[in-house]
Amino acid sequence: MTPQSPDVALAPVVDELCREAAPILAGHRRMVLPSRDRVLGMVEDLRAIFFPGYFGEPDLRQETLAYHVGSSLARVARTLEEEVCRAVAFCEKHDHEACPHCASTAAEATRRFVARLPAVRRLLASDVEAAYEGDPALKSRDEAIFAYPGIFAVTNQRVAHELHVLGVPLIPRILTEHAHTHTGIDIHPGAAIGERFFIDHGTGVVIGETCRIGDRVRIYQGVTLGAKSFPLDEHGKPIKGIDRHPIVEDDVVIYAGATILGRIVIGKGSSIGGNVWLTNPVPPGSKVSQEARVDR
Repeated sequence: MTPQSPDVALAPVVDELCREAAPILAGHRRMVLPSRDRVLGMVEDLRAIFFPGYFGEPDLRQETLAYHVGSSLARVARTLEEEVCRAVAFCEKHDHEACPHCASTAAEATRRFVARLPAVRRLLASDVEAAYEGDPALKSRDEAIFAYPGIFAVTNQRVAHELHVLGVPLIPRILTEHAHTHTGIDIHPGAAIGERFFIDHGTGVVIGETCRIGDRVRIYQGVTLGAKSFPLDEHGKPIKGIDRHPIVEDDVVIYAGATILGRIVIGKGSSIGGNVWLTNPVPPGSKVSQEARVDR
């Protein structure tokens, strides 16, 4: 027997909710937003393009590879153009996603993004090599592609970064926050990351918007590449668009729990020990660790 619901006065609740929501719609005659589900579906198509056979269609053969990649890429391009159009329309407060400005912006961004995909694929292949060479527990490259949270998160971020550079709104953050949710690895789309990048274990890693990371950098769980206190404008609001996160040069290793804050340079070949708190620049070849202490 289905229990009866108590009488609920819905009308006043609906009225109040609509009043609260009204500011969200201010400036729009109707809401135009990208579809989160379609955007995430697109990045899964890209994962299957970058690593065919590992994701997407499991029974690929050499003779069907071009068809698989071509059809998947056509779907990515179509989805991306439509969703970028909607994102631009929303952020610029246009009333319809099909306006000529939004459509031309989306078409150009999609064209330039697709042209960059081979370069992104090469970067991801280098990340897989870095994982295989940097983790003695890893028995094969396949394991890194299938299972490693660092590879998952960096794949999303490298895609998001390309869109960020092209000025696409909303969609890059959807991609990186999706990876953040699944892996605990939080990398802003704006962070520029070189080749052969490896995040081992990964949980709790934070990499800020204006970070610049060189080649062959390895970091461990709990690392923060963050900002110090934010400068404020005359109205007391944080000033946007300034470089406020670290620069990490080539061949740096940053061990678990290290916190590096501010626009400082970690010099090439340096090693930053676990749980170090660092707000000063480090010259190339440095080894930074906590002071050893023996409790008696």
